[in-house]
Amino acid sequence: MFKFIFGPVSSRRFGLSLGVDLSPNKKQCNFDCLYCELKGAKAVDTMQNPPPPKEIIDEIKRALEKYPDVDVITVTANGEPMLYPHLKELAQQINAFKNNKKLLILSNGALINDKSVQEALLEFDIVKLSLDAVTPRVFKKLDRAHKSVNLERMLEGTKEFACNFKNELVLETLVIKNINDTRDDFLALNRVVNEIKPSRIDLGTIDRPSAYKVSPVSFETLEILSREIEHIPLVIIKRNRIKNQKEFSCNEIIELLRRRPQSAEDIDDLFDEKSKIQLNKLLNEGKANIVNAAGVIFYKIS
Repeated sequence: MFKFIFGPVSSRRFGLSLGVDLSPNKKQCNFDCLYCELKGAKAVDTMQNPPPPKEIIDEIKRALEKYPDVDVITVTANGEPMLYPHLKELAQQINAFKNNKKLLILSNGALINDKSVQEALLEFDIVKLSLDAVTPRVFKKLDRAHKSVNLERMLEGTKEFACNFKNELVLETLVIKNINDTRDDFLALNRVVNEIKPSRIDLGTIDRPSAYKVSPVSFETLEILSREIEHIPLVIIKRNRIKNQKEFSCNEIIELLRRRPQSAEDIDDLFDEKSKIQLNKLLNEGKANIVNAAGVIFYKIS
């Protein structure tokens, strides 16, 4: 009997989440990322002994009886869930009984150029993909993908999928010291994400033990790098956020929000009380508005 369920886990970005592991017995992934929380393992291009959808569905239903307040059913794997060969069938079966709960998948996006994978992903309410690097040299060094994975095809597949996907697409970038932490890395990333146009970007660094010896960057570094990402809502994911509140004029706030929408957390960290009053004035005048990007509140120019 497989054990597929882990959770529920509370997340301010997605709510109370029930995790579903599609590779419960061992790591099976087409990446071997330096920062992986699992132990290092050779990258693979197929999943061995995938559990049948019925067994997973039965266990999800039992878990939901125990945890009825779950907001999100999160499909992931001890590795990469896109390797699961019955992904579309599984998602359709979950959709048949999930009611108002969201269905989320966490993936590295390596197989998204595959049309059958894109069809499976269309069944999800939220698709969250890793995108740590957009240049071949850094991608190879950091994500250590299987030889079958092609970065250019992966990026083109992501752009194509984003055009057809009507729900929430989130990209996640994990920054590692001395690997993908330069301004050039983020200028390149900015060009690509503005072609993809995701609902949101989550930007973070290592905060748990990793498979290989790599180091995190500071929150200040994340903040500096985030300024290179324009127009796309972005959240810096860090446990210990640093407040650096300043006074902004109305024009400065407009320019800031025009460059990139700011999350409610950003506003709390960066704006002093006078600036928050100015922001509310812009909201009341209709010059700024509030949007929900995959569960996170952002302020942006109307």
